[in-house]
Amino acid sequence: MTPRGFPAFPPGRARRPRTWWGAAWNRAWEADALDDRPLRAGRRLAAAGHVGPITVSAGRLAAAVHDGDTEQAYATRVRVAPLGDADWHRLAAEVAARAGHQAALLAGQLPRDLADLSGVRLLPGLGEVTPDCDCPEWDHPCRHAAALCHQVSWLLDTDPALLLLIRGRDAATLLAAAPAPGRVDTESHEDPAPRAAAVRHPDGPDAAGTAAAEAYARPAPPPPPPPGPAGAPILPLLPPGPDVDVDALRRLVAVAADRAAALLRQD
Repeated sequence: MTPRGFPAFPPGRARRPRTWWGAAWNRAWEADALDDRPLRAGRRLAAAGHVGPITVSAGRLAAAVHDGDTEQAYATRVRVAPLGDADWHRLAAEVAARAGHQAALLAGQLPRDLADLSGVRLLPGLGEVTPDCDCPEWDHPCRHAAALCHQVSWLLDTDPALLLLIRGRDAATLLAAAPAPGRVDTESHEDPAPRAAAVRHPDGPDAAGTAAAEAYARPAPPPPPPPGPAGAPILPLLPPGPDVDVDALRRLVAVAADRAAALLRQD
């Protein structure tokens, strides 16, 4: 996975994350803090623009952070425990099963239900965030690491899929690892033969399909027989509800059914 770099945020007002993923990230890493004071100090440093360009690589955040003197910046790093191979396998299987999740990841989004459906904890838990800074402070985390983590929540506001890289792999790697639809799981004990028989065409072609040239050369099948005379429409049972005129709705359904029947009777 290629590390990603982000330019420094300009100074501004104190800022809270605007999205669910950004706020959830802050709750996750702040749970390890031993004292609230460096968290508040780090929030002030982040708002003041004292964090340099941020580099995000697999399981690692890094930036130079200073207290107001750019000549005295500290090398600040935060390591995040990566997910295991089994977790990535479950995530890839869930992504492969849902086209909406694939589209979201391609768009830089991270579906909130991905973790729930796969059973994988995307946000780090207790002890999985390890700050490291060359400043002389002993706080855990120090205010410089807290400032870096605060600004990472701002990055997640606009690119929530960045959390995957923070946890060890990026969205592109996850999409590439997703099994193709219909592919037999090599770890399953299911016999693949019944699957192949189920998709076999009744005329004989196998599951691989038919070449385009051969398909176009086949004569067109006869059209289906025309529909028979339309009978009286069967109106649905419409239970009464608030602000709904059931009788008027049934009349509209009857008019639509009559028009459809008239179209079927046309030559």
